[in-house]
Amino acid sequence: MSEADAPLVGPGIRRRRRALELTLAEVARRAGLSTPFLSQIENGRSRPSMGSLQRIADALDTTAVQLLSTAEAPRPVDVVRGTSASVRETGTEGNSDGRMRPLVRGHQRLHALEFTGDHDWGREFRHRNDEILYVADGSAEVEADGSFYRLERGDTLYCAGGLVHRWRPIEPDTRVLVVGIGDHVQVTDEQSG
Repeated sequence: MSEADAPLVGPGIRRRRRALELTLAEVARRAGLSTPFLSQIENGRSRPSMGSLQRIADALDTTAVQLLSTAEAPRPVDVVRGTSASVRETGTEGNSDGRMRPLVRGHQRLHALEFTGDHDWGREFRHRNDEILYVADGSAEVEADGSFYRLERGDTLYCAGGLVHRWRPIEPDTRVLVVGIGDHVQVTDEQSG
């Protein structure tokens, strides 16, 4: 499946922008994109790279995962094939051979993403809820809450909600799965004392 078959995120971006009562020009300026390009995205005539989508998400005070999840309606059962479309990632320098592929589609209570190739080490993440990173192939370096960890094939790192973290592949052909509880979900602790 080609990138042209990837879900359209434009309508979700438009809904979020209008809910925040922001103009197209305001969001484009905040995201560092041209207004015509953002208009093309919203109208489904262009698809953003993952880097552009992250900048748009930042401008709309949300996450790229949330914008991707609004591209399709939730399904109680869904199969995402290994041949499904991925989105090119762009780093802070504007170039990357990294790809990101959603493994869960629609506005669900959890998100799952597969990353292959490069990943932007300069971008830090902080999510409302818990997340795990699983190295399916290769190896990765993770900085979480100020500590560094080297993860090899088969290793998993758990990151509690609210902790700042970032990661990058260490070797070629690294594949990392990121699974977490959606930021829109309110998690309550039910620990017994």
